[in-house]
Amino acid sequence: MTSPILITGGAQRLGLAIAKDLLAQQHKVIITYRTKKPAVDELKALGAVTIQADFATQEGISSLISDVKSYTKHLRAVIHNASDWDQEADANDYNLLFQKMMQVHANAPYQLNLAFQNMLSSNNVVSDIIHMTDFVQLKGSKKHIAYAASKAALHNLTLSFSALLAPKVKVNSIAPALVMFNDHDSPAYRAKALKKSLLEICPGPQEAVKAVNYLLSSEYMTGQTLHLDGGRHLK
Repeated sequence: MTSPILITGGAQRLGLAIAKDLLAQQHKVIITYRTKKPAVDELKALGAVTIQADFATQEGISSLISDVKSYTKHLRAVIHNASDWDQEADANDYNLLFQKMMQVHANAPYQLNLAFQNMLSSNNVVSDIIHMTDFVQLKGSKKHIAYAASKAALHNLTLSFSALLAPKVKVNSIAPALVMFNDHDSPAYRAKALKKSLLEICPGPQEAVKAVNYLLSSEYMTGQTLHLDGGRHLK
């Protein structure tokens, strides 16, 4: 039996789709969630181990590390998917906003990678770390400045950890642009958003699922980013 795959933020959107796919492939899966929702019980029923963790706090990060180490001695992969999408327009305290974005998107993956490096490198097979970054890591964002900066930091962690953990652990990123709409997105917003990419589609979470499966099966890719942007970088 292979070692478990840890997915942070695995109870919604891309994380949920990835978790369900890996469970269907008979992988052992551990997911973290910040807030209890029906998907948590659904994943439990499918065989996942579920752990509550809020990465906006140091206590949440430290507690997760302890819980995972208590559950298993080895990890097949860590998929860093937990995310917040806070924006400056909704913030009264820019310092707090910036600290939170860096904490969730950069500090938490940084600490987890270091804490779990021996659990990843002691497997009989090459293991994986996958960082879910964002299209804006290279372009920036006028509305989500702190968010974009924190995702750029996560991208840089891919480069550093790929060098540190080779050859036993591959470290790569997946950088989506628009792959899923929210239920509340208006038809006007959706039409405008689709025009931002060359392919003019919203492919759904399976695009990220396929990217994860490719990285897990690849034998010769590390320190790289898969850009899921439909050609948006050329618009």
